[in-house]
Amino acid sequence: MAFETPSAAERSERVAAVAAMLYLVFNEGYSAPAEEAGARARLCDEAIRLTRLLLSLYPAEPEIMGLLALMLLQHARLGARFDGAGAIILLEDQDRGLWHREPIQEGLALIDKAIRHRARGPYQVQAAIAALHARAKTAAETDWVQIDLLYGALEHLTPSPVVSLNRAVAHAKAHGAEAALAMAEPLGERLKSYFYFHGVRGHLLMQLGRNQEAADAFGRAIALANTPAEAAHIRQHLDTLAAKN
Repeated sequence: MAFETPSAAERSERVAAVAAMLYLVFNEGYSAPAEEAGARARLCDEAIRLTRLLLSLYPAEPEIMGLLALMLLQHARLGARFDGAGAIILLEDQDRGLWHREPIQEGLALIDKAIRHRARGPYQVQAAIAALHARAKTAAETDWVQIDLLYGALEHLTPSPVVSLNRAVAHAKAHGAEAALAMAEPLGERLKSYFYFHGVRGHLLMQLGRNQEAADAFGRAIALANTPAEAAHIRQHLDTLAAKN
């Protein structure tokens, strides 16, 4: 069988497949529970190293720039994602002083460069969302309206119920819990086995004062929790509801 140089279309497909695999490796490390976060952070480091190599081969490819920016911006928050007991700390509650500034600055520069190519792709949109979080000096300064719009763009590029759920979270911050719940509820059938759907739904219901429905949603979330830290985080919400009764 003769070896042939791939066409531009074939090369693009192969690069996209490699990028997708690298992001899977990164997420395998990034999604580790607290007790494994340090060890599995090496997966994130290796994914970043390989993505740098890929970008060196395709230095003008904006989606690879976006992928590397996304990894850098997310990985920079590693030290702030769990407390000393291993409990999850949500992004808005994290100590931003623990975020590593060097990879954040590199990630911001990369996504700015990628956007100038005017060839929008899903990695760039996700990196742009992460960049808005990184640029906010405090959680209160986060531009949730722009994040909501970016999730809308991501829905168009890669439609999925999980993306829509993430948009509902941003929409709640920008436009309130009632509007966000209206966006989230239709996702229930497709996300009925997804821990985060029930957690988000419970949180929105709690904000609206629908406490029994919120408690039911949180109970479902705990049943679907993937780690003790996830279950403990939801248990805090249930404790808050119990204190109100």
